[in-house]
Amino acid sequence: MTASPTFNLADLFEVVVDAVPERAALVAGDVRLSYRELDERANRVAHHLVDAGVKPGDFVGIHAWNRAEWIETMVGVHKARAVPININYRYVEAELRYLFDNSGMTAIVVERAFADLVAGLAPEFPGLRHVVVLEDGTDPSHAVPGEARYEEALAAASPARDFGERSGDDLYGLYTGGTTGMPKCVLWRSEDIFFAALQAGRSGKPKLASPEELAGDVLASNGHVMMGLAPMMHGGGQWSMWNTFYMGNTYLLWTGKRFDPDAVMALVEQEKVLSLSVVGDGMARPLADWYEANTGKYDLSSLMAVSNGGAPMSAPVRNQLEKVAGLFVIDSFGASETGAAARQAGAPGGATRFASSATTTVLDDDLKPVAPGSGIVGRLAVSGHIPLGYHGDDEKTRATFLIDGDGRRWVLPGDFALIEEDGTLTLLGRGSATINTGGEKVFPDEVEAALKSHADVFDAVVVGVPDPRFGQRVTALVVPREGSAPSFDELSAHARTQIAGYKAPKEIHFVDAIERTAAGKVDLRAAKSRAEELSAQ
Repeated sequence: MTASPTFNLADLFEVVVDAVPERAALVAGDVRLSYRELDERANRVAHHLVDAGVKPGDFVGIHAWNRAEWIETMVGVHKARAVPININYRYVEAELRYLFDNSGMTAIVVERAFADLVAGLAPEFPGLRHVVVLEDGTDPSHAVPGEARYEEALAAASPARDFGERSGDDLYGLYTGGTTGMPKCVLWRSEDIFFAALQAGRSGKPKLASPEELAGDVLASNGHVMMGLAPMMHGGGQWSMWNTFYMGNTYLLWTGKRFDPDAVMALVEQEKVLSLSVVGDGMARPLADWYEANTGKYDLSSLMAVSNGGAPMSAPVRNQLEKVAGLFVIDSFGASETGAAARQAGAPGGATRFASSATTTVLDDDLKPVAPGSGIVGRLAVSGHIPLGYHGDDEKTRATFLIDGDGRRWVLPGDFALIEEDGTLTLLGRGSATINTGGEKVFPDEVEAALKSHADVFDAVVVGVPDPRFGQRVTALVVPREGSAPSFDELSAHARTQIAGYKAPKEIHFVDAIERTAAGKVDLRAAKSRAEELSAQ
């Protein structure tokens, strides 16, 4: 009996390396690496970790800003059959302590700027046996006892690719904080995350029958430059990288410590970028506005597409990129728990809808499919290649990964949705963010989209604040466009042309900026706190 092929992230990467060893793989700041060079450095990372006692299945943290070593380490950890763990560089001690405890990581690769934090926590976690430090120009007195230095460690390790057999069951882990709550680690089988999120370049093609088939796709490609703007400690950054590598393309990593549309576009001209990957309006809106204000500043003739995932892109922003910038927008719905579940589908009036399928649909409370066009609000559900669950949280796993009456396993990430008469999906937003006002449910995403469609609104977030009569009232924080001064009455009237009156904001607070996470998602906890404070005033 012939064994089934296994799809392992490191094995697949090595297939690409062997197909196009001298093709450019990575550009990150001043670092430029071919596939062969990246492979050799990742091999050195793997050998160093194995020699330091890291075993298959061990968790290895990566705590750094975007830089080439982040990617080298991630690939190297997978080569060693361990599990690379993303650490948010904005986390403070309490959040890091939770993550260290939950993950049980045995090793960590940390940038010097964050070494003091690790040094302070390490004594509490004796299982953390090995620390490797990345130099960044920070004072080397910020040290961790017993640390190894990254470049010295790699120089002493073997560049050979002489590892044992790997498996499609090897783990991929992704810590996700979303917009609320402490981080949780979504655990995937290597094979499942590949088919769920990391083969965008094969869209429309038959499913890979074996890893070796990937070489044919890579040899047929032209080695385009794809630019990722998300942090590598966010799933959007990682998936953008893997998708680029599995197409045999060149990944241009944004290494700036703040988002700068002008600097991004300068790189697009310099590196002849074909496609940009963004995370929601937090990145897409500034880019769209830059286009309107800077026509002809750079030669952007290479840029053809913008790919969005990880956070919603509103219809006005998508339309602005398509009409003003002339770009093809690839908008995908996805989450750490679902992979890239669905692509945006056309809809009247510029609405954002996504394609349903046999594995992506809307279920009711009994886990039965909602009939298209019924108007019943259900829960978005995805089956097929989905995660194993949450590391160290059986209760949360049982609540999110459910089995229907036919024995089929689904993941329900928490989004409410409608399935339209034509079979497309309209996402209504996270259940945890739903506003209950006078017994009516209001989904913030709908209200935000209505506000953002006004010409004078640059950004908006909608939350519920306590109300003595209605329980909650719909409240918006709005960032006006520069030079404009929209009024409450004006925006309220505009919103009521697109959504029912009970959904329109009862309060609008005009603010200078809306807090977002490092990945570009709205920080809902901060937004809610700020709205409640302004409302009380």
